[in-house]
Amino acid sequence: MTRERIFVGIDVSKARLDVHLHPAGERFAVANDRAGWRALARRLRRMEEVVIGLEASGGYERGVADHLAAADLAVYRIDPAQVRAFARSRARHAKTDPIDAEMIARWLAAHGDRAQPYRPDPARRRLSEMVAHRGRLVAQAATLEGQLDTIDEPVVRRLIGADIKRIKAAVLLLAKTVAALIAAHRDLSRRHDLLTSVPGVGPVLASTLIGQLPELGAGDAKAIAALVGVAPYSRQSGATDRGGRCRGGRHHVRAVLYMATLSAIRCGNPAIKPFYERLRRAGKPAKPAIVAAMRKLVTILHAIVRDQTAWKSAATA
Repeated sequence: MTRERIFVGIDVSKARLDVHLHPAGERFAVANDRAGWRALARRLRRMEEVVIGLEASGGYERGVADHLAAADLAVYRIDPAQVRAFARSRARHAKTDPIDAEMIARWLAAHGDRAQPYRPDPARRRLSEMVAHRGRLVAQAATLEGQLDTIDEPVVRRLIGADIKRIKAAVLLLAKTVAALIAAHRDLSRRHDLLTSVPGVGPVLASTLIGQLPELGAGDAKAIAALVGVAPYSRQSGATDRGGRCRGGRHHVRAVLYMATLSAIRCGNPAIKPFYERLRRAGKPAKPAIVAAMRKLVTILHAIVRDQTAWKSAATA
Protein backbone atom coordinates (compact mmCIF):
# COMPACT_ATOMS: atom_id res chain seq x y z
CA MET A 1 0.00 0.00 0.00
CA THR A 2 1.48 3.33 -1.09
CA ARG A 3 1.65 6.16 1.38
CA GLU A 4 -0.21 9.35 0.56
CA ARG A 5 2.00 12.40 0.45
CA ILE A 6 0.76 15.40 2.38
CA PHE A 7 1.59 18.80 0.93
CA VAL A 8 1.85 21.49 3.57
CA GLY A 9 1.41 25.12 2.60
CA ILE A 10 2.52 27.73 5.13
CA ASP A 11 1.62 31.40 4.75
CA VAL A 12 4.08 33.41 6.81
CA SER A 13 3.40 36.70 8.55
CA LYS A 14 5.36 38.43 11.29
CA ALA A 15 3.28 36.99 14.15
CA ARG A 16 1.51 33.92 12.71
CA LEU A 17 1.87 30.89 10.47
CA ASP A 18 -1.28 29.81 8.62
CA VAL A 19 -1.01 26.15 7.62
CA HIS A 20 -2.98 24.17 5.03
CA LEU A 21 -2.71 20.40 4.53
CA HIS A 22 -3.47 19.14 1.02
CA PRO A 23 -5.33 16.99 -0.02
CA ALA A 24 -6.96 16.63 3.40
CA GLY A 25 -8.02 20.27 3.41
CA GLU A 26 -7.16 20.69 7.09
CA ARG A 27 -6.27 24.19 8.29
CA PHE A 28 -4.72 25.52 11.47
CA ALA A 29 -2.42 28.30 12.65
CA VAL A 30 0.49 28.61 15.07
CA ALA A 31 2.54 31.52 16.32
CA ASN A 32 5.60 32.51 14.33
CA ASP A 33 7.97 32.02 17.24
CA ARG A 34 10.06 29.20 18.68
CA ALA A 35 7.14 27.67 20.56
CA GLY A 36 5.01 27.72 17.42
CA TRP A 37 7.81 26.21 15.31
CA ARG A 38 8.28 23.38 17.80
CA ALA A 39 4.54 22.65 17.92
CA LEU A 40 4.33 22.67 14.12
CA ALA A 41 7.35 20.37 13.73
CA ARG A 42 5.94 17.87 16.26
CA ARG A 43 2.60 17.79 14.48
CA LEU A 44 4.11 17.34 11.02
CA ARG A 45 6.58 14.66 12.13
CA ARG A 46 3.68 12.48 13.26
CA MET A 47 2.57 12.25 9.62
CA GLU A 48 4.10 9.65 7.35
CA GLU A 49 5.34 11.75 4.41
CA VAL A 50 5.08 15.52 4.26
CA VAL A 51 6.40 18.07 1.78
CA ILE A 52 6.40 21.65 3.08
CA GLY A 53 6.24 24.83 1.05
CA LEU A 54 6.44 28.45 2.21
CA GLU A 55 6.93 31.73 0.43
CA ALA A 56 9.86 34.06 0.81
CA SER A 57 8.35 36.72 3.08
CA GLY A 58 11.03 39.32 3.67
CA GLY A 59 12.91 37.18 6.17
CA TYR A 60 9.98 36.29 8.44
CA GLU A 61 10.08 32.76 7.02
CA ARG A 62 13.68 32.04 7.98
CA GLY A 63 13.14 30.93 11.55
CA VAL A 64 10.45 28.36 10.79
CA ALA A 65 12.24 27.18 7.63
CA ASP A 66 15.47 26.60 9.59
CA HIS A 67 13.61 24.82 12.39
CA LEU A 68 11.69 22.49 10.06
CA ALA A 69 14.80 21.69 8.02
CA ALA A 70 16.70 20.90 11.24
CA ALA A 71 13.86 18.50 12.09
CA ASP A 72 14.66 16.54 8.89
CA LEU A 73 11.49 17.67 7.12
CA ALA A 74 11.43 18.44 3.39
CA VAL A 75 11.10 22.21 3.05
CA TYR A 76 10.83 24.30 -0.13
CA ARG A 77 10.89 28.09 -0.37
CA ILE A 78 8.66 29.24 -3.22
CA ASP A 79 8.52 32.44 -5.27
CA PRO A 80 5.33 34.34 -4.26
CA ALA A 81 4.74 35.43 -7.88
CA GLN A 82 4.48 31.80 -8.97
CA VAL A 83 1.90 31.09 -6.29
CA ARG A 84 -0.21 34.13 -7.23
CA ALA A 85 -0.12 33.18 -10.90
CA PHE A 86 -1.18 29.67 -9.94
CA ALA A 87 -4.04 31.06 -7.83
CA ARG A 88 -5.27 33.24 -10.70
CA SER A 89 -5.19 30.24 -13.03
CA ARG A 90 -7.57 28.55 -10.56
CA ALA A 91 -9.82 31.66 -10.51
CA ARG A 92 -8.88 32.26 -6.87
CA HIS A 93 -8.66 36.04 -6.92
CA ALA A 94 -9.35 36.57 -3.22
CA LYS A 95 -6.21 36.87 -1.11
CA THR A 96 -6.25 35.95 2.56
CA ASP A 97 -3.67 34.17 4.67
CA PRO A 98 -5.59 30.84 4.74
CA ILE A 99 -6.18 31.02 0.97
CA ASP A 100 -2.50 31.77 0.38
CA ALA A 101 -1.53 28.74 2.50
CA GLU A 102 -3.89 26.56 0.45
CA MET A 103 -2.49 27.86 -2.85
CA ILE A 104 1.07 27.19 -1.68
CA ALA A 105 0.14 23.59 -0.82
CA ARG A 106 -1.64 23.08 -4.14
CA TRP A 107 1.22 24.67 -6.10
CA LEU A 108 3.65 22.35 -4.35
CA ALA A 109 1.53 19.32 -5.26
CA ALA A 110 1.38 20.38 -8.92
CA HIS A 111 4.82 21.90 -9.49
CA GLY A 112 7.00 20.86 -6.57
CA ASP A 113 9.51 19.24 -8.90
CA ARG A 114 10.51 22.75 -10.01
CA ALA A 115 11.41 23.92 -6.50
CA GLN A 116 14.82 23.74 -4.87
CA PRO A 117 14.99 22.13 -1.41
CA TYR A 118 15.70 24.63 1.33
CA ARG A 119 19.07 24.20 3.02
CA PRO A 120 20.07 26.58 5.84
CA ASP A 121 23.33 28.31 4.97
CA PRO A 122 24.33 30.93 7.59
CA ALA A 123 27.36 32.20 5.65
CA ARG A 124 25.38 32.69 2.44
CA ARG A 125 22.60 34.37 4.41
CA ARG A 126 25.03 36.85 5.91
CA LEU A 127 26.44 37.50 2.46
CA SER A 128 22.98 38.01 0.99
CA GLU A 129 22.05 40.56 3.66
CA MET A 130 25.27 42.51 3.19
CA VAL A 131 24.93 42.49 -0.60
CA ALA A 132 21.31 43.66 -0.36
CA HIS A 133 22.26 46.48 2.01
CA ARG A 134 25.09 47.53 -0.29
CA GLY A 135 22.53 47.87 -3.08
CA ARG A 136 20.33 50.06 -0.88
CA LEU A 137 23.26 52.28 0.05
CA VAL A 138 24.39 52.68 -3.56
CA ALA A 139 20.84 53.66 -4.55
CA GLN A 140 20.70 56.22 -1.71
CA ALA A 141 24.01 57.75 -2.77
CA ALA A 142 22.85 58.01 -6.38
CA THR A 143 19.65 59.76 -5.28
CA LEU A 144 21.56 62.26 -3.14
CA GLU A 145 24.09 62.95 -5.90
CA GLY A 146 21.23 63.64 -8.27
CA GLN A 147 19.77 66.17 -5.83
CA LEU A 148 23.00 68.16 -5.85
CA ASP A 149 22.25 69.13 -9.46
CA THR A 150 19.18 71.14 -8.40
CA ILE A 151 20.12 72.50 -4.95
CA ASP A 152 22.06 75.75 -4.51
CA GLU A 153 21.72 76.31 -0.75
CA PRO A 154 25.25 75.83 0.70
CA VAL A 155 24.09 74.36 4.03
CA VAL A 156 21.92 71.75 2.32
CA ARG A 157 24.71 70.92 -0.13
CA ARG A 158 27.15 70.41 2.76
CA LEU A 159 24.68 68.13 4.55
CA ILE A 160 24.07 66.11 1.39
CA GLY A 161 27.81 65.89 0.78
CA ALA A 162 28.34 64.59 4.33
CA ASP A 163 25.62 61.99 3.81
CA ILE A 164 27.19 60.85 0.55
CA LYS A 165 30.60 60.57 2.20
CA ARG A 166 29.13 58.54 5.07
CA ILE A 167 27.31 56.20 2.67
CA LYS A 168 30.42 55.64 0.56
CA ALA A 169 32.40 54.80 3.70
CA ALA A 170 29.71 52.25 4.65
CA VAL A 171 29.84 50.74 1.14
CA LEU A 172 33.62 50.38 1.46
CA LEU A 173 33.26 48.73 4.87
CA LEU A 174 30.70 46.30 3.47
CA ALA A 175 32.99 45.47 0.54
CA LYS A 176 35.82 44.60 2.95
CA THR A 177 33.51 42.55 5.17
CA VAL A 178 32.09 40.66 2.19
CA ALA A 179 35.59 39.89 0.91
CA ALA A 180 36.64 38.58 4.33
CA LEU A 181 33.50 36.44 4.64
CA ILE A 182 34.03 34.87 1.21
CA ALA A 183 37.73 34.26 1.87
CA ALA A 184 36.90 32.49 5.15
CA HIS A 185 34.60 29.91 3.51
CA ARG A 186 36.09 27.45 1.04
CA ASP A 187 32.93 26.87 -1.01
CA LEU A 188 32.11 30.57 -1.29
CA SER A 189 35.71 31.36 -2.16
CA ARG A 190 35.80 28.69 -4.86
CA ARG A 191 32.59 29.96 -6.43
CA HIS A 192 33.87 33.54 -6.25
CA ASP A 193 37.09 32.58 -8.04
CA LEU A 194 35.17 30.76 -10.78
CA LEU A 195 32.87 33.72 -11.39
CA THR A 196 35.57 36.39 -11.38
CA SER A 197 37.62 34.37 -13.89
CA VAL A 198 35.21 35.70 -16.54
CA PRO A 199 36.32 39.02 -18.11
CA GLY A 200 34.04 41.81 -16.93
CA VAL A 201 32.86 39.99 -13.81
CA GLY A 202 34.12 41.70 -10.68
CA PRO A 203 33.64 41.12 -6.97
CA VAL A 204 30.32 43.01 -6.84
CA LEU A 205 28.56 40.77 -9.36
CA ALA A 206 30.27 37.65 -7.98
CA SER A 207 29.17 38.34 -4.40
CA THR A 208 25.67 39.29 -5.58
CA LEU A 209 25.25 36.03 -7.49
CA ILE A 210 26.63 33.95 -4.62
CA GLY A 211 24.41 35.62 -2.05
CA GLN A 212 21.20 36.26 -3.97
CA LEU A 213 21.17 33.66 -6.74
CA PRO A 214 22.11 30.40 -4.98
CA GLU A 215 20.36 28.46 -7.77
CA LEU A 216 23.19 29.40 -10.16
CA GLY A 217 24.89 26.22 -11.36
CA ALA A 218 21.90 23.97 -10.62
CA GLY A 219 19.04 23.08 -12.92
CA ASP A 220 18.27 24.54 -16.32
CA ALA A 221 19.95 27.66 -17.75
CA LYS A 222 16.59 28.99 -18.99
CA ALA A 223 15.21 28.78 -15.46
CA ILE A 224 18.21 30.78 -14.19
CA ALA A 225 17.61 33.45 -16.84
CA ALA A 226 13.96 33.62 -15.74
CA LEU A 227 14.97 34.00 -12.08
CA VAL A 228 17.13 36.98 -13.02
CA GLY A 229 14.41 38.42 -15.24
CA VAL A 230 16.22 38.30 -18.60
CA ALA A 231 14.23 35.48 -20.21
CA PRO A 232 11.81 36.74 -22.89
CA TYR A 233 8.26 35.41 -22.83
CA SER A 234 6.49 35.07 -26.17
CA ARG A 235 3.54 37.37 -26.95
CA GLN A 236 1.94 35.81 -30.02
CA SER A 237 -1.72 35.41 -30.92
CA GLY A 238 -2.96 34.40 -34.36
CA ALA A 239 -1.10 36.45 -36.95
CA THR A 240 0.10 38.94 -34.34
CA ASP A 241 3.57 38.54 -32.89
CA ARG A 242 4.83 41.34 -30.67
CA GLY A 243 8.08 39.59 -29.83
CA GLY A 244 9.32 38.35 -26.50
CA ARG A 245 9.23 40.44 -23.34
CA CYS A 246 11.17 39.99 -20.11
CA ARG A 247 9.34 40.32 -16.84
CA GLY A 248 9.71 39.52 -13.17
CA GLY A 249 12.94 38.24 -11.73
CA ARG A 250 15.23 39.47 -8.97
CA HIS A 251 15.59 43.18 -9.52
CA HIS A 252 18.83 43.72 -7.59
CA VAL A 253 20.60 40.80 -9.30
CA ARG A 254 19.45 42.07 -12.70
CA ALA A 255 20.69 45.61 -11.98
CA VAL A 256 24.17 44.40 -11.02
CA LEU A 257 24.27 42.00 -13.98
CA TYR A 258 23.40 44.91 -16.29
CA MET A 259 26.43 46.91 -15.14
CA ALA A 260 28.69 43.84 -15.37
CA THR A 261 27.48 43.17 -18.92
CA LEU A 262 28.37 46.71 -19.94
CA SER A 263 31.78 46.14 -18.38
CA ALA A 264 32.17 42.86 -20.28
CA ILE A 265 31.34 44.62 -23.55
CA ARG A 266 33.74 47.49 -22.87
CA CYS A 267 36.62 45.26 -21.75
CA GLY A 268 36.26 43.11 -24.86
CA ASN A 269 34.99 39.84 -23.37
CA PRO A 270 35.37 37.53 -26.40
CA ALA A 271 32.02 35.85 -25.81
CA ILE A 272 29.94 38.93 -24.98
CA LYS A 273 31.29 41.85 -27.03
CA PRO A 274 31.14 40.17 -30.49
CA PHE A 275 27.68 38.79 -29.65
CA TYR A 276 26.39 42.24 -28.70
CA GLU A 277 27.96 43.90 -31.76
CA ARG A 278 26.50 41.25 -34.07
CA LEU A 279 23.02 41.95 -32.72
CA ARG A 280 23.48 45.68 -33.20
CA ARG A 281 24.70 45.25 -36.78
CA ALA A 282 21.62 43.11 -37.44
CA GLY A 283 19.46 46.07 -36.45
CA LYS A 284 18.54 45.13 -32.89
CA PRO A 285 18.05 48.20 -30.65
CA ALA A 286 20.65 48.79 -27.98
CA LYS A 287 18.52 47.92 -24.94
CA PRO A 288 17.22 44.53 -26.22
CA ALA A 289 20.75 43.75 -27.40
CA ILE A 290 22.13 44.44 -23.92
CA VAL A 291 19.42 42.26 -22.34
CA ALA A 292 20.35 39.45 -24.75
CA ALA A 293 24.01 39.90 -23.76
CA MET A 294 23.00 39.77 -20.09
CA ARG A 295 21.20 36.50 -20.76
CA LYS A 296 24.28 35.10 -22.51
CA LEU A 297 26.57 36.19 -19.68
CA VAL A 298 24.45 34.65 -16.94
CA THR A 299 24.18 31.45 -19.01
CA ILE A 300 27.98 31.31 -19.25
CA LEU A 301 28.32 31.90 -15.50
CA HIS A 302 25.73 29.20 -14.84
CA ALA A 303 27.73 26.69 -16.92
CA ILE A 304 31.01 27.65 -15.23
CA VAL A 305 29.59 27.10 -11.74
CA ARG A 306 27.76 23.92 -12.82
CA ASP A 307 30.89 22.39 -14.36
CA GLN A 308 33.31 23.88 -11.81
CA THR A 309 35.49 25.03 -14.70
CA ALA A 310 37.12 28.46 -14.78
CA TRP A 311 36.78 30.77 -17.77
CA LYS A 312 40.13 30.02 -19.44
CA SER A 313 39.54 26.25 -19.31
CA ALA A 314 36.00 26.69 -20.59
CA ALA A 315 37.12 28.99 -23.42
CA THR A 316 39.74 26.55 -24.69
CA ALA A 317 37.63 23.40 -24.25
